Amino acid sequence: MAGPLLLCFLLSGLTSTAGYLTVSIEPLPPVVIGDTVTLKCNFQTDGNLREIVWFRVNKQVLEGGSSKQKIFTYDALYNASYSHMEENRRREDLIYQSTVRLPEVQMQDDGLYECHVGIYDRGSRDKVILASSSITLTVIVPPKSISVVAANSPAPFSRYEAQNFTLVCVVTGAKPAPVVHFKRDGELIDVVPPGQLSSSVGDRSRSPDQDRSVISSQEKLWSSLVLTSRDLDDTKVKKSLSPLEQEAKLGRLGQDDPEDPQQGGEDGSELKPEPTTEVIPETVAAGDGTMEVRAMLTWSLNPQLDNEALFSCEVNHPALSMPMQAEVTLAAPRGPKLSTSPSRATVGDTVRMAVQGFQLGPSATEVFPEPLFTWTRVGSPLLDGREQHSGRELVLERVPAELNGSMFCCTAQNPLGSTDTHIRLIVFDNPRRKKGKEHYTAINRGVGLHPFTLTFIILLLRFTCDPT
Repeated sequence: MAGPLLLCFLLSGLTSTAGYLTVSIEPLPPVVIGDTVTLKCNFQTDGNLREIVWFRVNKQVLEGGSSKQKIFTYDALYNASYSHMEENRRREDLIYQSTVRLPEVQMQDDGLYECHVGIYDRGSRDKVILASSSITLTVIVPPKSISVVAANSPAPFSRYEAQNFTLVCVVTGAKPAPVVHFKRDGELIDVVPPGQLSSSVGDRSRSPDQDRSVISSQEKLWSSLVLTSRDLDDTKVKKSLSPLEQEAKLGRLGQDDPEDPQQGGEDGSELKPEPTTEVIPETVAAGDGTMEVRAMLTWSLNPQLDNEALFSCEVNHPALSMPMQAEVTLAAPRGPKLSTSPSRATVGDTVRMAVQGFQLGPSATEVFPEPLFTWTRVGSPLLDGREQHSGRELVLERVPAELNGSMFCCTAQNPLGSTDTHIRLIVFDNPRRKKGKEHYTAINRGVGLHPFTLTFIILLLRFTCDPT
């Protein structure tokens, strides 16, 4: 028994004389790009410091490994200061801190950092004890841009058929991916996951006449439920839900509404409108490490109710002190302003007719979504024989005199409405072409004179001009 006890005693003696070292790096929250960061490495020891080395660990994407880049070194060999601790054999703990300052961090500073510390063993100056700690620096980037666009735009207006309408919120340049919410008139919009959509209105096998009657009944139903208040519409039934809340509360959709159409009898159950849906945002990683997020909101458009409605896309991100948002106001085109260039067209000119703008409501700054423009000539095809032309501008090349007085119609439409504007083209005679025509006629007449008369005129000219 003496052997093992003696061995344990010797090991405990060695342990007591050996120095110890603990290293830790203070944790850091995510830092915003452009900020200045200080990494702090704390270590505690009873020995003498040998060196401190900081590394940045770079990921090798192609090879699947990593490499270390030395960013700071402190060598105590050249800054040695001996104390009497070893002579007095007193064990005393010393606490040190090493800091590395990273000014204006960028995306490339994101990653793993290591602090390596070495001390001399108390029992031998030739032996070094090493310890290390690491921390992951997370650099976050606020969104660069945010915009709201309409999917499938431009699109025509339908007066008799209800159609779904989709808004897309595009957020670029963020890291990590932001949280996106849609609002209408400043209030969060209720959304339902796409997989949980209820069946649409009635049986799809009905005739068009029956469909029109159903739509008419649906409009009356919406009038009683929605049109009495601007705050109740197809996008404002309840407050928006997070993805987890959507799954938890989906089963209760419509149960708390005292005016739920399903509770109003068989007709009400058939006429229940489709709920608003929001597709799970699509996230695409950019080459610089940031994200592009596309979130979509779809609902059954009601032109009477949704015209002049303000929709906004609100973005929350940890790098933002307050949410970012982009706004659009749905507006039907009305009062197009047409222009003709040149203002006084003559025969043979190239005439351009274009839409310069619209009469806008008090809350709209532009017609949104983008209108679809169609040009026609009243009573006749266009100059090139086509029945119509699509685009904001109509170009008529080398207009003939026969086009004088022609009436042209420009139809501007988007899913919220349609409007027609007419413009009459006045084509004036071209004085240059008229003068050239008269000159050509005079030459023809000259060629038709008697040959003897022409010879006499030529001889007379030669005689008059001869100086001798």
